[in-house]
Amino acid sequence: MSVDVKICGLHDAAGVETAVEAGAHYIGFVFHALSKRLISPYEAGELAILVPSSVKRVGLFVDASDNEIREVLNAVPLNILQLHGNETPGRVEAVRRLANLPVMKALRIATADDLKPVADFEAVADRLLFDTRIGEEPTGGTGQSFDWNLLRGRVFKKPWMLAGGLNSSNIAEAVQVTGARTLDVSSGVEDETGRKDPTKIREFISLAAQLD
Repeated sequence: MSVDVKICGLHDAAGVETAVEAGAHYIGFVFHALSKRLISPYEAGELAILVPSSVKRVGLFVDASDNEIREVLNAVPLNILQLHGNETPGRVEAVRRLANLPVMKALRIATADDLKPVADFEAVADRLLFDTRIGEEPTGGTGQSFDWNLLRGRVFKKPWMLAGGLNSSNIAEAVQVTGARTLDVSSGVEDETGRKDPTKIREFISLAAQLD
């Protein structure tokens, strides 16, 4: 049974087409003004045309207002909203109603204490994502991992993704330790911040497909 892959932070046609052709299950667009991987709703809408229905289009938001979310949804046919900020369970529930789409809540992890809110978010989110907590960086893509042993042996009620410092050299270990069935990668398939490397995308997805 292979491991699914989400390629996040895409903002050009070459990256999207490569990810789709290589077998990515999810494509991620970042809608946060402070991110180096920011894409406008118009640009994301144009790229979404290149994504077949078999691949889920994910929009990453950080403490976005209702109006900001509506602006994106009016331009981009998203399948999932990823909330990567300090959203509360109540805000997750409200966004889910607003968008009428599945919502994935990202939890930034540094210590076991950062996992305490899991149950509260499982009650309202459709999916969870575990990423690395580094300072105040809200969107991930730092290239650094958290201690995967914090997830060892844990069973969650909702589907979840693993992110944070993943690359072709460490995904086998990451899956072995955490039991993750979906990996979310951004900086690990870039040749510089914000610029995806087609060769790295293909290699990452190919290796993930061989994991069980």
